[in-house]
Amino acid sequence: MALLEIRDLKVSYGFITALKGINIDVEQGQIVALLGANGAGKTTTLRTISGVIKPQAGTITLDGKEVQGKSTYKVSKEGVMQSPEGRLLFPELTVEENLKVGAYGIKTKKEKVVDENGVEKIVKVTAAQQIKTNFERVYNLFPVLAERKKQTANTLSGGEQQMVAIGRALMSNPKVLLLDEPSLGLAPLVIEEIFEAFKKIREEGTTILIVEQNALQTLKIADYAYVLELGVIGMQGPADELIKDERLVEAYLGGNKKNA
Repeated sequence: MALLEIRDLKVSYGFITALKGINIDVEQGQIVALLGANGAGKTTTLRTISGVIKPQAGTITLDGKEVQGKSTYKVSKEGVMQSPEGRLLFPELTVEENLKVGAYGIKTKKEKVVDENGVEKIVKVTAAQQIKTNFERVYNLFPVLAERKKQTANTLSGGEQQMVAIGRALMSNPKVLLLDEPSLGLAPLVIEEIFEAFKKIREEGTTILIVEQNALQTLKIADYAYVLELGVIGMQGPADELIKDERLVEAYLGGNKKNA
């Protein structure tokens, strides 16, 4: 069973059916890409997973537990966090304050550890300890944010704001990180830096489902990809195979296979 499973998901806006019964599997520890043209249903899919939109039919299962139709707050408690298109930061709050917003639901927990003698035991990890660790994680991923942590969000560059939005989503220790158009409006060098961070996030154990217009860059880091076409899955497969597919190259990679 995949960590995140979507089965026969249908979403309608009035008389318009945005998703027509799609099926998606997101395996633990993978980066899975959701590609497609504007209006294909990509953002609708993410918003339905995160609880912003209620599905008309179908199931969304996270770690064996159905979450479709639940509120955004309850879905986030189950371990799904979204970094939305447009970032939606609090402009007058500092970088540090914006990041801390993402940790609002963290509570003291118990976890298994193995001591120096190889003995397994249960220890209590306070919310404060987890938040401290998460700040360190975000600042290691994006060192510039550590330098800017006392600056307000409205003084940051577009790339720095995107880093804050991603970091804020990571502050809650998500099982699945949803990313909606993270490269939108950013310079190529900044995009490269952020996509390198996505690979590190995967290595640290967080699963990623990413929606992107930048198909080539996304397929280079993804493990698996789905292509949405007007509410249905038109293509799917391992990313390293899809990047060589002539139909996908023609439709989304500018028709130039050499660039792929």
